[in-house]
Amino acid sequence: MKAAWYNNFGKADEVLEIGDLEKPAPGSGEVLVRLHASGVNPSDVKKRAGLLSNLLDDGYIIPHSDGAGIIEAVGTGVSAARIGERVWVYQAQHGRRFGTAAEYVSLPANRAARLPDNVDYAVGACLGIPAMTAHRCVFADGPVADQTVLVTGGAGRVGYYALQWAKQAGARVIATASNATDEKACYQAGADHVVNHRADSMVDDIRKIVGSAGVDRVVEVEFGANLPGILEVLRVGGVIATYASTRVPEPTLPFIQMLYRDITIHIVLVYIMPETAKQQAMTDIEHYLAADRLLHRIPHQLPLEDIASAHKLIEEGGFGGCVVLNI
Repeated sequence: MKAAWYNNFGKADEVLEIGDLEKPAPGSGEVLVRLHASGVNPSDVKKRAGLLSNLLDDGYIIPHSDGAGIIEAVGTGVSAARIGERVWVYQAQHGRRFGTAAEYVSLPANRAARLPDNVDYAVGACLGIPAMTAHRCVFADGPVADQTVLVTGGAGRVGYYALQWAKQAGARVIATASNATDEKACYQAGADHVVNHRADSMVDDIRKIVGSAGVDRVVEVEFGANLPGILEVLRVGGVIATYASTRVPEPTLPFIQMLYRDITIHIVLVYIMPETAKQQAMTDIEHYLAADRLLHRIPHQLPLEDIASAHKLIEEGGFGGCVVLNI
């Protein structure tokens, strides 16, 4: 099968290789998926750069956790009725060597969720990390109906889904964006208000919207950098659900201030979400996809051969939405 892999950590164009590898076979409890698309996420890029020093201990890595395709074969213990099923897959390369940057992947059957017929494979490749992370951030601490939810980076990979989950669950949603294009995308996805997170007036702009009531819940993309401002608009007893802190990776917490505000911090990593949360996210994603109730942003689609360029796009950033490799 055609695949991409790396044997060493380093820059994308220096360590990523393209060629032929042996086609996998499904083991017990697994499905073999003929992939049509592979999603590229920041965690994939960071692992290739050397985030996990022991990742290559057992040999080369086929990167990427997210993808979409068709089940071609099943292992023992999996119903043959699943053969021919369109699926989106997640966690393909979490705790495993072989991900979705290939024509085939074999993985546990519960990591392959049904992809409705009305949904493109490229969309399916964007669901594992972005949509599931967003689902957990919005719902991990209970219902959001009639609450005010602030989503920072509302046009980003995770934020774009988070604001949709929150809005469709009955929340009033404030999103942040940095330019007119992203602002428009946030409104199209259901945001009630959009403020510029690069403006010095961001905190005051949010205050004008929420008044003394404050924000009930925050879905936060830059925890360390944004925490001081977030604490100014979050109500007593409010929740911060965060999944990233790139600019300030080791933030200092103002403990006394947070203590007397009864603030909850919920740190979300999609790979280690409780299985019940994963199953609920999968169920909701399938339902919303089938009903055509989710919008998607996929500004970059490249062939598998351009995987190094796809990794560079993620590293450079500056755009909202997903990067997908078509296989």
